[in-house]
Amino acid sequence: MTMFRSVADFEAALGDLSASDEAARNAARERQGQLTKPPGSLGRLEEIAIFLAGWQGTMRPAIERGRAIVFAGNHGVVARGVSAFPAAVTAQMVANFSAGGAAINALAGAAGLSLAVVPLELDRPTADFTLRPAMDEGECLAALNAGAAAIGDADLLVLGEMGIGNSTAAAALAAASFGGEAVDWVGPGTGVDPAGIARKVATVEAGLATHAGALTSPFEILRRLGGREIVAIAGAVLAARHARVPIVLDGFICTSAVAPLAAFYPTIVDHLIAGHCSVEPGHRRLLDKLGLEPLLSLGMRLGEGSGAAVAVGVIRAALAAHDGMATFAEAGVSAG
Repeated sequence: MTMFRSVADFEAALGDLSASDEAARNAARERQGQLTKPPGSLGRLEEIAIFLAGWQGTMRPAIERGRAIVFAGNHGVVARGVSAFPAAVTAQMVANFSAGGAAINALAGAAGLSLAVVPLELDRPTADFTLRPAMDEGECLAALNAGAAAIGDADLLVLGEMGIGNSTAAAALAAASFGGEAVDWVGPGTGVDPAGIARKVATVEAGLATHAGALTSPFEILRRLGGREIVAIAGAVLAARHARVPIVLDGFICTSAVAPLAAFYPTIVDHLIAGHCSVEPGHRRLLDKLGLEPLLSLGMRLGEGSGAAVAVGVIRAALAAHDGMATFAEAGVSAG
């Protein structure tokens, strides 16, 4: 599937975002008011059910084809000492995903999600963005299309990533999209020491300086500072919006893929749920910029889509209550 044949196609897709089905939302809200409970007593579970109803276009939404996708890519800035692990670990973890041995394998299974792993040219890292754009136009379009093609026929998507060095790219994307100093967005990532954090800050600062004046659109921010796996997430988010498929975002890196889109087209977040808040310092700040309130806060910072997969259990609970509870009339209970 080639959704974005050109930068113009990508920009046109961003400028033509579908809206939630308000009639389905209203019907779901009306049903919530008839269920055997005080109004609002299930809190965010009620909101989640209404949210899913709007995007699935039905009063009683369901998750029948939930899908988790992990995109993987390598980054040229790893050579600057920004990670506690070498770039070779990306391919090794992809092999682990394929063998069923990673956290996301277990957590996707527990959440009733199929799992797809999409490696993106792991033998060819992006360029060092402190020196030049991470990708040329064709490479960035290819990554966007890889993300768009991966969504399949899912009715709920969990997005995740694997890429040594990608928390540095994520910090650069967040800073380019929403401002602030590099130090505001940089965190320990895989567990680097204070000297490693200082190298990450310097790398982000250098990247922002190199591309100053050129970060003028979502596409340019993504291609200059992103990684293939992060750009693929952006492509999946946009394709899913046009297919009216709701998405559960994972942590800081996954969320950073949305930042350049949302900085120019804020309503891109309307079909997104923040699955959790990572302990990576920039994540809470980024969620606040996007206006997304996470479902969970469990001290997680793994990536892979792991926190989002756990959040699907909450979403399934919301739909179970919405669909399975009796109304006051059905139960013969006085509504007061």
